[in-house]
Amino acid sequence: MPQVKIIAKNFMDMVASLTAIKLDKLYNNVFICEAILRSLPPLAKKYVLQLLFTDVHVPSTMIEEWVLADGVSKHRVAIDRLIQLRIFTETVDRKKGTSYSLNPTFQKNLQKHIISGGVLPREPMNSNNAIKLPSLQELETYALHQWECFLLQLINSGQGEKLTGISSSMMKVFQRGLLSQRDRDGPRLTESGFQFLLMDTNAQLWYIIREYISNAEERDVDPADLISFLLELSFHVTGEAYNLNTLTDVQRTTLKDLADLGLVKLQQGRKDSWFIPTKLATNLSVSLADSSVRKEGYVMMETNFRMYAYSTSKLQCEILRLFARIEYQLPNLIACAVTKESLYNAFDNGITSDQIITFLQQNSHPRCAARVPSIPENVTDQIRLWESDLKRTEMTQAHFYDEFPSKDVFEAACDFAREWGGLLWEDSKRMRLVVKSEVHNQMREFLHTQSK
Repeated sequence: MPQVKIIAKNFMDMVASLTAIKLDKLYNNVFICEAILRSLPPLAKKYVLQLLFTDVHVPSTMIEEWVLADGVSKHRVAIDRLIQLRIFTETVDRKKGTSYSLNPTFQKNLQKHIISGGVLPREPMNSNNAIKLPSLQELETYALHQWECFLLQLINSGQGEKLTGISSSMMKVFQRGLLSQRDRDGPRLTESGFQFLLMDTNAQLWYIIREYISNAEERDVDPADLISFLLELSFHVTGEAYNLNTLTDVQRTTLKDLADLGLVKLQQGRKDSWFIPTKLATNLSVSLADSSVRKEGYVMMETNFRMYAYSTSKLQCEILRLFARIEYQLPNLIACAVTKESLYNAFDNGITSDQIITFLQQNSHPRCAARVPSIPENVTDQIRLWESDLKRTEMTQAHFYDEFPSKDVFEAACDFAREWGGLLWEDSKRMRLVVKSEVHNQMREFLHTQSK
């Protein structure tokens, strides 16, 4: 069974992948510089702040003296990260050795920000000009509802239903890796799509944002401008209203896409229109590890493979259905069982045993989470055993050869296939062998030369 692993990178991984020209363009924005400083490892932050008001090249040996003996590995990670982001410029001199200096654009803007203080990208609207704004609790409920609706539509698409209420830009993101469509059939979840549903919310959000930025050029949008706007968005205040007239056309289109995911709430007044950022938007500049806060779990797993989920969410019920059999559902309880058949169905869809176990551990009920292990060992062991049942045989494309003219030619062919790493099976008595398809062309040419 093919193994698929989807990775959710944070913003700084994406920034580091930009070209040098686009990175330098980003550093003209004060908010980008602050966001990147926030995201750096602690040791890298120390280096930046210590060199912030230094205009000369600093020898690498001097920086190494700032680190204790047990922090050498962290030092290397910090330096590599700073070089990747072009915050540090590395200079190598045969006589003087290696030295580092700060990116002048980054340095100038960060100095300005620290001395003058932070300023919001745009001022909130006066409360007199807007209708009653939602409370923080109402805004959080809205964001959760939007996100669950989006995931439910993604699940329903796997059952042959069409996605509705989602922009064409977001549809391309889904089709890029989560959905596939062949001929006249409706969109279907891919293996990555099934795995995506078992990821935690922050990881899911980063995956969507990463793909959304990756295909920005297809929408005639500069990825650097999009990253810049999204990072600016993270500096807005949650729950405050901001006028849409302060945005460009591209930024307004982006906000409409983000509203589908619950990152912002759009409202219309008599004269003006505005957007209200939710926590999902204001956490965008925080690293994936820092923003992943453990939510209270709802799943209780028993040793007899029965599972009880204390939830009223239709989304959580559908996610459990990916690998468990739903037996009955009460207003606040979902009773299900993990069976061999339900797991085989999950494995066929590309979900792995480790992903299922991780999901159960991350969402275990507080009373279960207090136990060690939180999921019974006989359950986790059996889930892995059932997955291994499907891996007892492995399909390999190959070619079968027989009717060799002589024993010498047969042995020479075996040696040739063995040298190329393509020999799968040989029968010396009947002079038959099987080789991998990858070496079929080379084997055919070799046998052709032997026949001459």
